[in-house]
Amino acid sequence: MIYWQLFLSFVQVGMFSIGGGYAAMPLIQSQVVEQHAWLTMQEFTDLITIAEMTPGPIAVNSATFVGLRIASLPGAIIATLGCITPALIFVSLLSYLYRKYKNISLLQNILACLRPVVVALILGAGLSILSTVLFNGNNETLANIDWIGVGSFAIAFYVLRRYKWNPILTMCLCGVAGLVLRLAF
Repeated sequence: MIYWQLFLSFVQVGMFSIGGGYAAMPLIQSQVVEQHAWLTMQEFTDLITIAEMTPGPIAVNSATFVGLRIASLPGAIIATLGCITPALIFVSLLSYLYRKYKNISLLQNILACLRPVVVALILGAGLSILSTVLFNGNNETLANIDWIGVGSFAIAFYVLRRYKWNPILTMCLCGVAGLVLRLAF
């Protein structure tokens, strides 16, 4: 019974969380805290922290964690499958339709129109992240610019482009340098 509840709860999360992992958080909270009381609100906030820190999509990480907590390893597998099943079905259907109709000019025109939209969405997300780094989440005035963040970004961008450094190494070095500089100033 608990396996079926886990599966159905996370199928709903996977089906209705349009917009990515952060959009799924209210749905996950509704399912695991409010409807089923599998976690307390404090445990849910811990779950969010863990899901953000671990590699992979936040919703899938959350499903795995909740399933593991509620019903051990089989629960983790079932909750994760519940979360990814709607996306698997949707992508498989789209893949089938694309392969079947890829030579139709109408489909090619639609895809050509979508390319600039995708670029704009990625640019918007990048500018949002840049704004957070620049102003450290504070009021967006020149006095609130986070110069350590700006410097880290500029140096990281330069060494990644010019010297082709390893991105993981670059992030770690920026993190250490930022920590040292914030402790020093």
